[in-house]
Amino acid sequence: MEYVYAALLLHSAGKEISEENVKAVLEAAGVEVNDARVKALVSALEGVDIDEAISKAAFAPAAAAPAAPAAQAEAVQEEEKKEEEKKEEEEPKEEEVLGGLGALFG
Repeated sequence: MEYVYAALLLHSAGKEISEENVKAVLEAAGVEVNDARVKALVSALEGVDIDEAISKAAFAPAAAAPAAPAAQAEAVQEEEKKEEEKKEEEEPKEEEVLGGLGALFG
């Protein structure tokens, strides 16, 4: 993933996406560079209009899909929290229980 980020950073800065530049960005970030991966990335991006690819990716229906599981997980957590609060309300408090015992022996 860091290789793609390096290419996007270079593109955003208006620099050429070359093997040398990608390596420099990765090394500056402290990433151990794999020359084969750099070569593959640069050749894969040859002739690609990155701005167009970004705009298409931003509006892709699949981009919204990961949000659904997160929303469901949040709803489940909320429901569990409500159930837990309900149980706490239903359970008698310690003072109430001890007060009742005092009446028996008091």
